[in-house]
Amino acid sequence: MSIFRGKNLFGLGLFSLILWLPGESLAAEAAKLDSGNTAWIITATALVLLMTMPGLALFYGGLVRSRNVLSTLMQCFSICVLMSLLWLVVGYSIAFGDGGSANAWFGGFAKGFLAGIGTETLRGDIPENVFFMFQMTFAIITPGLIVGAYVERIKFSAVLMFSGLWLLFVYAPSTHWIWGGGFLGDLDWASDSLKGFATMDFAGGLVVHANAGVAALIIAKVLGSRSGFPNELRPPHNPGMVMIGAAMLWVGWYGFNAGSALAANGGAGMALTVTHLSASTACLTWITIEWIKFGKPSLVGIATGAIAGLATITPGSGFVGPVGGVIYGLLAGIICFYMINVVKKMWKIDDSLDVFAVHGVGGILGILLTSFFADGSMGGLGLKVSMATAFSGQLLATVITVVWAGIASYIIIKVVQATVGLRVDPEEEIEGLDITSHGERAYDL
Repeated sequence: MSIFRGKNLFGLGLFSLILWLPGESLAAEAAKLDSGNTAWIITATALVLLMTMPGLALFYGGLVRSRNVLSTLMQCFSICVLMSLLWLVVGYSIAFGDGGSANAWFGGFAKGFLAGIGTETLRGDIPENVFFMFQMTFAIITPGLIVGAYVERIKFSAVLMFSGLWLLFVYAPSTHWIWGGGFLGDLDWASDSLKGFATMDFAGGLVVHANAGVAALIIAKVLGSRSGFPNELRPPHNPGMVMIGAAMLWVGWYGFNAGSALAANGGAGMALTVTHLSASTACLTWITIEWIKFGKPSLVGIATGAIAGLATITPGSGFVGPVGGVIYGLLAGIICFYMINVVKKMWKIDDSLDVFAVHGVGGILGILLTSFFADGSMGGLGLKVSMATAFSGQLLATVITVVWAGIASYIIIKVVQATVGLRVDPEEEIEGLDITSHGERAYDL
């Protein structure tokens, strides 16, 4: 009887073990997906999309003349939808795919149309389709930023063609180089001291802001100035719209920077904190300079200062501490303010809404400052190399990014110019692109 009972107990235990093992395996598999992180990145995705739709559109729309406001909104809207489809077709694959032997430069085409990516496919501990959508919002806003350089005088067909080609040949490869496993993700090829050093670009100082700023400068130069530049230009037609757009950008930037932690943790919290502090400091710095120079602080000035502070902290937001955030904002407010005059008065380039001075200069400034303020002695989260080594790595990555963005953008612009053309006729520019390009008016009073 005892033998029989023992056999029964053994059989029952074995049966239970068989049932238990798959359950444990499934539980371990399920534990790989972090629902909290996933929920945060879904939220961050919505916040970053808000930056373009409608934040950037309203910000730029308020800065232009009233007869061009709808065309500016249309350009931002159309870039959003076109980049979304191109990101699905091949952009995401180029940026985050595996290019095999060419992976240092290019992610390949294997992930085109999300091939091989199902609902269970993970990127880290979040679904890859969520990561795909989060990164898509970056791919949307980056060419969207360039709109500010060419408003009020460009053909709509040129906007679409330039933006699409630029995404594929500038943005996606640059993203791969820094974030997708490319050659700027480990600079050991440059020197032994940089072995294991990855370009510190937490949320897009180079990938987003420097690339967009350089492209903006190039297209503004090739396209030529608006009629009346620089003496007969009118001030922004709706400063209130500018402020509303800037406020939406500010809120969306929380998803941009804190979301780039790809986790709901203290790192994301610190990124959120320094983002806000940098923007606040830059605002006060900007209007203080205006107050001293012109006697009055302006709403457009405080809004522009906010964007300068946000762009500058972007690359360092995951590496620096609160004091660093304040210093980033202070320097952004000073340097970006004066760079507007350098671009327009010294270089005589009509970068209409100051994309290079605010985003290009801000992004590059932030990249270089991160070499120092990421160090623990400066209140940062710590460097694995000396500050001098970090600076050399950051500078190298900046030079490579800027040179490629400049050369590739120029080639793309010339291709567009030779095919669909770049600039509208002078009569269309005078009448305004709202009517001549889209057959609508913003204000019919």
